[in-house]
Amino acid sequence: MGGEAVVKAFAEIKAALVVLNAEVDGCGSAPFSAADPLAGLADGSLDILAGAAAVEAGVAGLKARAAMKYAGAAQALAPDMPVQAQEMAVAAEIGCVLAIGPRAASAFLAASHALTTTLPLTLSALQAGTISWQHALALADETSTLDPAGAAALEAHFLDPDTPRPATAARIGEIPAHRLRHKARTWRERHHTESIEKRHAKGVADRRVEYRPDQDAMAWLSAYLPADQAMAGWNRLNALARAAQGPQEPRTLTQIRADTFAPAILTSGTNPNFNAANSEGAGAGTDPTPSSPIRAQVLVTVPVFALMGLTDEPAMLDGFGPIPPSMARKLVADGADSFHRVLVDPRDGAPLEIGRTSYRVTKAMRNWLRMRDGTCPFPGCSNSSLDNEADHLLAWNRGGTTGISNLGQPCPKHHKLRHTTGWEPTPATKDEQPGWISPSGRHYKSEHQDWEPPHWPDELMPELMRLSGSTVGFTDFAYIGLSPGEEGLARFLHAPPA
Repeated sequence: MGGEAVVKAFAEIKAALVVLNAEVDGCGSAPFSAADPLAGLADGSLDILAGAAAVEAGVAGLKARAAMKYAGAAQALAPDMPVQAQEMAVAAEIGCVLAIGPRAASAFLAASHALTTTLPLTLSALQAGTISWQHALALADETSTLDPAGAAALEAHFLDPDTPRPATAARIGEIPAHRLRHKARTWRERHHTESIEKRHAKGVADRRVEYRPDQDAMAWLSAYLPADQAMAGWNRLNALARAAQGPQEPRTLTQIRADTFAPAILTSGTNPNFNAANSEGAGAGTDPTPSSPIRAQVLVTVPVFALMGLTDEPAMLDGFGPIPPSMARKLVADGADSFHRVLVDPRDGAPLEIGRTSYRVTKAMRNWLRMRDGTCPFPGCSNSSLDNEADHLLAWNRGGTTGISNLGQPCPKHHKLRHTTGWEPTPATKDEQPGWISPSGRHYKSEHQDWEPPHWPDELMPELMRLSGSTVGFTDFAYIGLSPGEEGLARFLHAPPA
């Protein structure tokens, strides 16, 4: 059969596309719904979108396997060709067939090699249509610097069906690929065999600022910085931009942010009246306005033993992800008043329901919402928790309580979506954020954060093993009985922030 079977299969695929296009145009043999043709067409179009996404994923898996089969056959056909020349020849052929450039062809081949050699679960999910090619790329990229055991562990964490996860959490293929990339990077940082302190030191040596010209007399200016500095600068720009908004302000938040950034690097302060004309010449017309006192408030979640310097377990910087414990200790101890310490206390420290006593959401509850959700809980939204707004899931005037289980924290865009369209949030708990139901009646699960129990220092492991029989409670925290030195540790845990 060979070539004939391939030609026949693709002919059938093209014929199926003709049928599906006719269905989208409402010209199928029968309407989606005889009772309500318009609603049926809307619902049927969503079904076609979902099916097309699954087929695209399967085709992407097919392309990856075909590319590697060709690479293997080409090498067997020319065994004496130098390796580098062989790779260039294969990439050139693949690039011509797919009409992509040499760099894109090499990247495609590298990802295809990873999928077909070291990431079997990812390839299987791709072929089954449960994840997209972008999801597969995210996993391939995040495992590229791990050893085989580390790559297998990362892949299993996200794709092995036996990995425990909350029933209300969205499956990996149900969250956007950029969110999977963030989650995979977080897992990689937590479980990398090399200490995050050592890897961060290498990254600091590569810090730099880059300039790249763009179209229409514009350019990009970017900086590769330690996470705490970059996050602090970004949150400060956001806070200043939000403060500048008002009825008389015609600029968008994005424009204000850019206008605030420019004078910050061109003058000795931030001048809200700065414009492009000021920057011409020697800058004699600039007004070095002192920096604004506005500060963004960022949570730094630090495992207890990492804060004490007993482990190298990463801390979590709100809106970024894992950071070295030394960076976290510096942020919460050296007067960085934009950063608020959040200890992973093995016994308490989590805000609780306060019941129907007050409509106002307390600061402690807002902070707990930020820890629970991380970002806006709407599917695929990456809006940082600093921009989000507390929202009663069951409205206060309908009997809803002001408690963690009845609160969400959507970003302004999705908060407006909830109150002006048919989108509705689903119930939440203290530890699980709400999902969403669309106007079409489809239920979309929330992403959920990947909490993990804190690490214990080696010298305390025998004590932990002795008390393991009394471990109870949530997966986020280890609840243990009394142990030697508990009073001293409790005093440390509950000491006021530095």
